Amino acid sequence: MDKFINLTGVAAPLPFINIDTDMIIPKQYLKTIKRTGLGSALFSEMRYNDDGSENPEFVLNKPAYRNATIIVAGDNFGCGSSREHAPWALLDFGVRCVISTSFADIFYNNCFKNGILPIVVTPEQLALLMDDADRGSNATVTVDLPSQTIKGPDGGSIHFDIDPARKHILLEGLDDIASTLKSDPAITGFETKMAHDRPWL
Repeated sequence: MDKFINLTGVAAPLPFINIDTDMIIPKQYLKTIKRTGLGSALFSEMRYNDDGSENPEFVLNKPAYRNATIIVAGDNFGCGSSREHAPWALLDFGVRCVISTSFADIFYNNCFKNGILPIVVTPEQLALLMDDADRGSNATVTVDLPSQTIKGPDGGSIHFDIDPARKHILLEGLDDIASTLKSDPAITGFETKMAHDRPWL
């Protein structure tokens, strides 16, 4: 998993509440177990018309936001079913950070497992960031994880909180397997001792 230290990129505004995982990646794309190739299907029901053409009104189809790496969204982002394909699709598109006032718990946890930083801010802070994101190609935001700050295009700064253990996981780029392997010496030592002390097990 790629480390997350700091990120400077265009922030795309999605000022809707209750964006669920079916909106993020519709059910017809859940047949794959690969983490790649889902970026083109991200928000597909909003991004594309019935004939498959792009909806020019959807934010990620606008020239200024096609390469957005940050999403600023309304309350309760990632609600609905627990599909891990949702963060896979975001990551494959290029999104490394989602900012909202609240997240569904399972989606929030899945973000950390896939190298995406979900940031919880106050409604007042979200309003400021949404205003920043509305600036199109000038909507450049910097997220600095070590200092836990978000800096807007005008230089304003917002501090955010994050669990220290989850912060460490992102800074080190550790998924669940890599986190377990960090404890391999202790695990091996325990197994060796158990085999010596209780050979019948």
